[in-house]
This record gives sequence, C-alpha cells and structure tokens, in this order.
Amino acid sequence: MMATSGAVTPGRLPRWGEAELVDCDVRVAVSSVDVLRPFLQPRWQDYMAEGGVGTIGAERYPKLPGPSVDLHLLRDRLLDRWQARYAVLNCGLEISSLHNEDWALAMARAVNDWLATEWLAHDTRLRGSIVVPPQSPGSAAEEIDRLGRHPGFVQVLLPVRAETPLGKRRYWPIYEAAERNRLAVGIFAGGTSGNPTTPVGWPSYYLEDYVSYAQAFQAQVVSLVSEGVFTKYPRLRVVLTEGGFTWLPGLMWRFDKNWKGLRREVPWVDRPPSQIIRDHVRLTTQPLDEPDDPKHLVETIEQLGSDELLMFATNYPHWQFDSDEGVLPSGLPREVEHRILAGNAHDTYTF
Repeated sequence: MMATSGAVTPGRLPRWGEAELVDCDVRVAVSSVDVLRPFLQPRWQDYMAEGGVGTIGAERYPKLPGPSVDLHLLRDRLLDRWQARYAVLNCGLEISSLHNEDWALAMARAVNDWLATEWLAHDTRLRGSIVVPPQSPGSAAEEIDRLGRHPGFVQVLLPVRAETPLGKRRYWPIYEAAERNRLAVGIFAGGTSGNPTTPVGWPSYYLEDYVSYAQAFQAQVVSLVSEGVFTKYPRLRVVLTEGGFTWLPGLMWRFDKNWKGLRREVPWVDRPPSQIIRDHVRLTTQPLDEPDDPKHLVETIEQLGSDELLMFATNYPHWQFDSDEGVLPSGLPREVEHRILAGNAHDTYTF
C-alpha cells in the first residue's frame, strides 16, 4: 500500500483561491525498526537485539518510498506546494501483528514518541495519530491517556482489517479513552490480523484485496452503529481513511430499511442508522472513485445527505493520488467545497 506513481505531486487547484486546506491523511513510515531503538526502554532494546527483530509485519514491496520517511520532501511536495494549513500524519506500522502484547505496547509507544520527536516537533503544520495495539484495548487506552493532552495528536489510529468487528465491546476502552481525551478515532486501510478484507476468504491477487477494502470499511461502519458505540460514546467521531466513500449512500439505504424490521434486536439504535452515521462518521476523499462523467460523482456526494461527511486528503505519497483533476470533482457548490477542504476537519479534530 506504500508504492508511489513516481509522478510529481500536483498542487492545489486554482479555483480554490486562498481557501484553507487541511490534509487529513498523510502517510509516514518508519524506514527501519532500528530507527525506533532509541525510543525503547533498555529491556526492549535487548529484546529486539536478542530476537533478531528486523521488521514489524510483512515485508513491503516495493520498498518504502523516500517521501514517506523524509520530512523535507513532505514539506516541499505537500505542505508548501499545497499551502496546507495542517496535515494529519498516519503511521501504519503493523502493531496488530505482534502476539506479545507487552512488546506491542512498547513498539506503539516508540512509534508515537518517534512521531512526536522527529516530525511533530519540527513543523507546526503537522498533527499526528496515536498508534495503539488493538489486540490489547486496555493497554491502548493507557497509551491514549499518556498522549491525549499532547497538542500534536488529534486522533487514535486503528486498522480496518481487525481481528473482530470494531464495534465489539472488547474495543470500548479505546473509544472511551478517545472520547475522554477529545480525540477522533481514525480507521485506516491496513492491518495484519490474519483476516481477509472479503467476507468469503482470501483472494488471489492484490487487485482483489485492495478493491475489497471497501467491504471491510462497510462492515466496520455497520458494526460500530449496530453494537451501540455511538450511543455509549455520543461525542465520539470516527474517520475512515483510504476507504473511499461512493459506497456509503447505498449502505445507508440498506441499513435503514433493514433496521426498520429488526430494530427490536438493537434497541440502543434509537434512530435510523443513516442519521447516526451522518453525526459520527467522516470519510476522506482519497483514493477517489472517478466515474467517466464527473457529474455522477457530484450526484453521489449529494446522495450522502450531508455536507459534513467528507474531509480532504491527498493520501500522500501513495500511488493512488496522481492527478490534480482527481482531487475533487468540479461542479460542487463553493461552500461545500470549502467544508470538504477544511471546515469538516476543524469540526472533527482539535487543532
């Protein structure tokens, strides 16, 4: 998921003028686990050396691109070129692949301290996402509380490819801690739980796996609403990154229809699921599903039924983002475009 197209990063569209811009999904990466060694306690430094730990999660191909590990490139190709007011950094290190929960927490803390020290401290435009071990919700909550008042962090990061649906009550300590610290919860396209993105098993090709991420995001939205997460934590906001959004209108229609007949099973879902989704779920714009006729995409955005759901993202430096024409469709009302560019991010994150 870290490959790049090699094309020059485009800049903001002229029609935006001086409008504020907040990039809600910028990917950064640890170039090597050795980078994290200084941020580990001596015990875990020894653990890494004695165990010959050389990577976390699966080896990536192609190798991590330079832009995701270089602050100077990030400034040049994104922050300055796009004139971004803020950029939210997401580090998708596969903490969920670690079966030793103490080691997973130690690595999560190291990543967060590395992010704060090497990135957030060097540019006031940068904000970060707290990496947590989802397999250990209690420890995850501790890490959220440790960093919750740090002004540089604005959300908690969870992988969409989780061990179980994210609405399950085992995860509720994470949501409680996020709400307590006024942080959003970001769900990103990633994870190494051992589960496929499809509901019917493992596909053969990366193409299948990547396209099927939309199914995983849909399943997590249904779980969060059905399990009553937003009823229990009414101030919580969830941001779906790199999952698309064109699937959402149809999901809300189907969800509402079936809720009417089965609402006795989930009495805590006390209003149509589409209303709960519009109040609590936000989605980033990249990667953008682009129909041949741009007006069809504008119609899909209108079908969302709210101007508050979408938040601008470049998904930098991933390969999916390769043309300025694909950033946002033309034809959106100016006020809607400005909400997508920055307004909705300000309503979701505490900058």
